[in-house]
Amino acid sequence: MKTTLLVLLNIALFLSACTAQTATPTSRTIPLPTATLTKTTQTTLTPDAAPTSTATPAPHPMSIVAMRAGDYPGSKITIVKELEKGSNYRRHYVYYLSEGLKIYALLTTPEGEAPQNGWPAIVFNHGYIPPDVYRTTERYIAYVDEIAKAGYVVFRIDYRGHDASEGEATGAYGSPGYQIDVLNAVASIKQFPGVDPNQIGMWGHSMGGYLTLRTMVISEDVKVGVIWAGVVASYTDLLYNWRRTGSFTPSPSSRGISWRTGWIDIYGSPEDNPVFWDSISATSYLADLSGPLELHHGTKDEDVPLEFSIRLAEQTRNMGKIADLYTYEGDNHNISSNFYIAMKRTIAFFDLHLK
Repeated sequence: MKTTLLVLLNIALFLSACTAQTATPTSRTIPLPTATLTKTTQTTLTPDAAPTSTATPAPHPMSIVAMRAGDYPGSKITIVKELEKGSNYRRHYVYYLSEGLKIYALLTTPEGEAPQNGWPAIVFNHGYIPPDVYRTTERYIAYVDEIAKAGYVVFRIDYRGHDASEGEATGAYGSPGYQIDVLNAVASIKQFPGVDPNQIGMWGHSMGGYLTLRTMVISEDVKVGVIWAGVVASYTDLLYNWRRTGSFTPSPSSRGISWRTGWIDIYGSPEDNPVFWDSISATSYLADLSGPLELHHGTKDEDVPLEFSIRLAEQTRNMGKIADLYTYEGDNHNISSNFYIAMKRTIAFFDLHLK
């Protein structure tokens, strides 16, 4: 009997030990770290905790999206005085309104009877000239003359802060002011008596080429563009692949902290923030180009790299758009040695698409 009780006691002790070993892992819990518990408690219980914002930031004023959303009504073109006539056209000193500013311009109008729907018109965007030395009647005379003689209304605008134009000349690449002036010029010339509002072209040289390309991805009103030696690259190329070796001289109004330095400090480099830099580059929107392009560039241009025009032509064609490119061996930024050849091609291109 004693032996039996001893055996039963050992069996009970053995079963108790087995039960304890089996229960331990299945009932074990792993506590969360103290820091996690503390953070959860603070987020849940603190009534003043600010919610995480999911709002999309507003686009930069220079972005193509922001420029498209703007309002550019233009105005009536006011004639200030008539200037000396051209060979077959009249010349007037005029102004129009852009953001309430008087922007002065040279306006030429063909003599003779207008076509049934009105004359085709060219908005003419000049290149960089220090605003404090720029004069309306002293620049691009030969260029305007050739286009005007071919039967076009030519509207060569001054941009804000140039000569008598009101406003501050802040430059084209880091501020939207000049671009707004160009877009308002398009709206204004469409309203001018004797102009066909559906036949508007644009010519641009250097900085004016930059403004021309941007206009043609912002607005559908410009049906054809011709660009000579244009600053037509992406902003990444403007940052890293544009080194002037020519006679560029900044004006007092364009000195100080540049858009390059300021924007990199705020938005980061193109490598760090490609979305921002793409958003302000017209080359990101070539699928929306409003019409065909013709590009002209001298191979010895010391102010704007020839590669800018070559790359734009390739990118535009890849989008299924027209981009004719002419290069001029040994010629300079103004295509001086081949001026009349380039101008003949320019007028033929305008005739093809506007007449």
